[in-house]
Amino acid sequence: MNLKPNVMKKSMIACPECGNHIDVNEILKHQLQEEFQSKLENIKSRLIKDQDSKIKSIIDKKKLDFKKEIEKENEDRINEMEQELSQKSEKLKSLNKKEGEILRLKRDFNLLKEQSDIEAEKKVNKALESEYDRLSNLANSKSQMKIKELQKKLEDQIDLTQQMKRKQEQGSMQLQGEVMELAIEEWLKNKFPLDLVQEIKKGAQGADCLQIINTRGSENCGSIYYESKRTKSFQPAWIEKFKNDIRDKKANIGVLVTESMPTGMKRMGMVDGVYVCSFEEFKSLSFVLRESIIQLSRAMTSNENKGDKMQLLYEYLTSIEFKLQIEGIVEGFTTMQHDLLREKNSMNRIWKQREKQIDKVVKNTIDMYGSIKGIAGNSVPSVELLENNTGEI
Repeated sequence: MNLKPNVMKKSMIACPECGNHIDVNEILKHQLQEEFQSKLENIKSRLIKDQDSKIKSIIDKKKLDFKKEIEKENEDRINEMEQELSQKSEKLKSLNKKEGEILRLKRDFNLLKEQSDIEAEKKVNKALESEYDRLSNLANSKSQMKIKELQKKLEDQIDLTQQMKRKQEQGSMQLQGEVMELAIEEWLKNKFPLDLVQEIKKGAQGADCLQIINTRGSENCGSIYYESKRTKSFQPAWIEKFKNDIRDKKANIGVLVTESMPTGMKRMGMVDGVYVCSFEEFKSLSFVLRESIIQLSRAMTSNENKGDKMQLLYEYLTSIEFKLQIEGIVEGFTTMQHDLLREKNSMNRIWKQREKQIDKVVKNTIDMYGSIKGIAGNSVPSVELLENNTGEI
C-alpha cells in the first residue's frame, strides 16, 4: 500500500541546472501521447488515402462502365439507323426503278398510240380513196349525161345568183341613199321645229328636201336645198344638175351631202356656188347657213340703207372670210360631235361588257342550280327566278 508513494518519489528527478524536480513519468506520458497521436494521424491519413483511392477507383470504374454502356447504346442506335437507312435506300431505289419503268411504259404507250393513229389514218385514207375511185368510176361510167346536166344547172344558177346580186347591190345603193335622205330630213325637223322641211317625192324632178326657214317673228325667211349622194366616187355632173334644181326651187343656198368628196377636197368646201360636205359636217353647216339666211332676211326687211346693206351682205356671204368662218365653225362643231360620239361609244362598250359579265354569272348560277336539282331532286327548295331559266334576274 505504501509502494505508490515510493514509486512516485523514484519518478522524480532534480534538474542539474535549475534544481527543479521533474516528473519522469509525466515526460514519458507526453512523449507516448505525442508518439501515439503521430501514429494515429499516420494511420488516419493512410486510411483516408486508401479510402480516397478506393472511392476514386470505384468512381473511375463506374465512369468506365457508364461510358461503355453509353457507347454500346449509341452503337446499337447507330446500327439501327444504318439498317433503317439501308432499308429506305433500297425502297427509294425500288421506287426510282418503278418510276423509270412507268416512264418507259408511257413512252411505249404514246409511241404505240401514235403508230396506231397513223395506221388508222392510213387505213381511213386508203378506204376513202378506194370509195372515191369507186364512186368516180361509177359516175364516169353511168352518169356522164347527168353530170353535164347538173353542171349546166349549176352554171345557170350561178348566173342567176350574180344577176340577183347585182340587182341587190343596186337596190342596196338606192336604199342607202334613201336612208341618208331620211336622216337629213329627220335631223332638220328635230333641230329646227319652226322650219318647214319638204320632202321631194321619188320620181319627181329635183333634189331630196327643201328647208324653208321660219322664226318666231317672221316666216319664209329663205330656203336651203339639200341633195344627198352615197356612192363610191364623186361625179362632177351632180353640181350642174343640182344648180338647176336650186334655180327651179328659187332656193337661197344649195348643200350637197356626200360620202365621197370631189378630187382634191378632203373636207367641206364650195364647188361652183354649191356647198359640198359630209353628213357630219352638214349638221354644223346647216346651223351657220340658216342663221346667215335669217340675217339676210332681216336686212332685206329693213328700209334704212336697204341697197347698201344688201350689197354688203351679199359681198360678205360670197367672201373668203365668210367661207373660212363657216369652215371654222363646222370644224369645231364636228370635233365636239366626234368627241361626244366617242364618249358615247366608250360608255356603250362598258355597258356591253358589264351586261356580258352579268349574263355569265346568271348562266353559271342557273347551270349550277340545275345540276344540284338533278342530283338532289325535289329535296332542293325551288327558286322561281332560276326555274324560269330566262337568264333575267
